[in-house]
Amino acid sequence: MSNTLHTRRKFLRTSMLGAAASWTLPVFLEKTFFALDALAADAMTQATSGRDDTILVVLQLAGGNDGLNSVVPFVDDAYHRVRPKLALPPDKILKLDSEIGLNPRLTGLKSLYDSGQLAIVQGVGYPNPNRSHFRSAEIWQTASDADRVKNEGWLGRYFDNCCRGAEPTVGVAISEQSPQAFSAKIPTGVTFSHPEQFRWKASMGADGKPLSEEEAFYRQLIGGAEEKPSLAADGNSISSLPGKFHNDATTEDFLRRTALDAQLSSDKILAIARKYKSNVPYPQTPLGASLNLIGRMIAGGLATRVYYASQGGFDTHAGQIGSHDRLMAVVNQAIAAFVADLKQQGNFERVLLMTFSEFGRRVAENANNGTDHGTAAPMFLLGGRVKPGLFGKQPSLTDLDNGDLKFNIDFRSVYASVLDNWLGAPSQLVLGRKFSTLPIV
Repeated sequence: MSNTLHTRRKFLRTSMLGAAASWTLPVFLEKTFFALDALAADAMTQATSGRDDTILVVLQLAGGNDGLNSVVPFVDDAYHRVRPKLALPPDKILKLDSEIGLNPRLTGLKSLYDSGQLAIVQGVGYPNPNRSHFRSAEIWQTASDADRVKNEGWLGRYFDNCCRGAEPTVGVAISEQSPQAFSAKIPTGVTFSHPEQFRWKASMGADGKPLSEEEAFYRQLIGGAEEKPSLAADGNSISSLPGKFHNDATTEDFLRRTALDAQLSSDKILAIARKYKSNVPYPQTPLGASLNLIGRMIAGGLATRVYYASQGGFDTHAGQIGSHDRLMAVVNQAIAAFVADLKQQGNFERVLLMTFSEFGRRVAENANNGTDHGTAAPMFLLGGRVKPGLFGKQPSLTDLDNGDLKFNIDFRSVYASVLDNWLGAPSQLVLGRKFSTLPIV
């Protein structure tokens, strides 16, 4: 980052705006900068951050993970009867008890379970389930009722209510676009796929030529809605401002502050990513790269409370037996490396990793040797301080709802447990009402 931006940020931090002889700003901009200075001071006094408190890592299994071939009811005759080709052989299952076991590719998760560092919540879903990818994912991301989806994400509401004054990196998503879970009234969190991509997009003048840094910076400060700060690289949109943009003075002030903080955040992230090198070998997969990067940011002390990553490909309508096993291996290998890295750092006790998928699959296999969109599925939560075991009940494979499993744990109860007992946040405020919690952390 340039010395110019360093100097500007220093002015914000120390309230020396009036002494900057090089600044000849209109009165309204001077007022804006003093407002920004107060916000910057708040950020400096943030009491709790990912440097010194618990960290949540959310891993989305996008597409609808087949829960029955992840956490397998291997002794249930109905499982083998309705899945003559897809049912996994009982002698291959990684047994958790006399009735339930893990997919044979999940050896790392089985080791965590045996060592008391993995909780499995069975039969997770919500009332009146929706089998649309988009709608169900929206329900999960916003922690909404099926018939009334909220505007903000559940993590965005956590940022709004519990992270005022925090650094922009309080939430970091490794993705091409910000997850809906991060959507907030006050834009918070940064999103990028590679730290090298997280940088300013060049601003262009009317003549089509790049503006000077000074002019571009000034235009971004005084611009309206059409000048919303943005980040991009190599043709990919990299957003540091999840949430809706409103053309009012308060939001504009915040966006201007965030525009400055985004550059600082990008430099910090890039420096940390380059500095820390784990000697734990991560798998050469996109998920492995994402968790590797998250591990490096945790090791480097980035002030992040929530990280977000995803693995796609779980929409297994056809040829599931090979593709789902490969996906289980990808997830297992990446998590195993991440856990080994965190343990080596001494940070495993501070981290909780939680998986979710927008829905499970139907109980019976289809004619294409796959499974169609279903409802309830298990969630995994792992970490050094998790309370291990099986939670909830394995849903009946014969007492079905139009061919689908009946859920017995509302996914918002899992969220409430994480908010109340891990992030130290009032779940009722974040989720909009009280949900029962589980003794998982």
